[in-house]
Amino acid sequence: MIKNTQLKIATFNLFNYLEPPNAYYEFEKIYTAQQWAKKQQWIIDYLTEHAPDVIGFQEVFSIESLQELVRGQGYEHFAVVDTPEVIDDFIYKRPVVAIAAKYPIVEVAAVQHDNELVATLGLSADFTFSRKVLRATVTLPHIGNTDCYVVHFKSKRPMIEVDEHNKALSPEKNIIEILKANVAGGWGSTIQRGSEATLLMIQMIARREATQQPMILMGDFNNSIADGVLSHMLTNTLRFAPAFDAKTYLAKYCLNDAWDLFTKSQLASAESQAPTDDLRVDGHIASVVIEQGDANNVAKPATPRTPTHYYGASSSVLDYILLSSEFDASYHDSFFEVSDYNTYDRHLINPVFERDDLSTDHGVVIVSLTLRS
Repeated sequence: MIKNTQLKIATFNLFNYLEPPNAYYEFEKIYTAQQWAKKQQWIIDYLTEHAPDVIGFQEVFSIESLQELVRGQGYEHFAVVDTPEVIDDFIYKRPVVAIAAKYPIVEVAAVQHDNELVATLGLSADFTFSRKVLRATVTLPHIGNTDCYVVHFKSKRPMIEVDEHNKALSPEKNIIEILKANVAGGWGSTIQRGSEATLLMIQMIARREATQQPMILMGDFNNSIADGVLSHMLTNTLRFAPAFDAKTYLAKYCLNDAWDLFTKSQLASAESQAPTDDLRVDGHIASVVIEQGDANNVAKPATPRTPTHYYGASSSVLDYILLSSEFDASYHDSFFEVSDYNTYDRHLINPVFERDDLSTDHGVVIVSLTLRS
């Protein structure tokens, strides 16, 4: 009997994971012992219920505490490539990313960007990732060494800060200064985020060429991947390239959104069935509608993708898992297919204070990968 036929990959923003008596960002932001125990238990409950095999974490301040927590849940392999910044001995800022796995991690590195490319793109010579990108090579069943990348791209918070209560300025002048800082600072953050994604993709392609190892990219992108700023991460066509060569080689070096692979796989099977059928979409039973077209019937999920973050009245998908061709069922040499996709969001859309008040402000995304027969 073949063992380990299913793998689960998750990306999990922990939201200010810092053990007391330390403070995050400001001196008064400190969890009590009871609050910290409650936050820890919420994480344990998620890991117990969903049991991912590999997890990419964001917003980690207390590295040793997290390592101890996940070890207690069966994750013997853990890695980070950076440490948070500490000011005044107990105030922490600049959290880091981490990875935990139930399978061996055989190599760990912080991704180094190409300085020559930085200059070519017109970026500052001292450009750095806002948070170091972690690359861990994990030995997964059936597929072997797989390069797993964990990211937390630059947020949308404007890079330029002004005194919002400057008494030296008239009310109108103060608003004007804030407006200018938001416009320019917001664009600065966008440039940083898009540059991070671009420089990472170049390094991933180079690594793929050198090792031929499968790739998994997971994390908080702080942006919709459909936005033009990050859409190039899913590039799958080339202009001005020989058509045959592009078709032959391109798929091996491209990434695929796990959501797209899941819906494509499920809808492909639904198209050959009755005009309507049921399938799991984002962890829920959803209807599949077969639209009658001029040529072929086209199956589409009736349920849209679940957001992973809410801000006021708006919502968006900020957390992603991207996969190389080894996990694409339509690719002839693939090993696995995306058999399930779930966004855990109960704490966001139907929170219970006693259970969820110290959880996280993001949904937790997990995908199931099933070995192809």
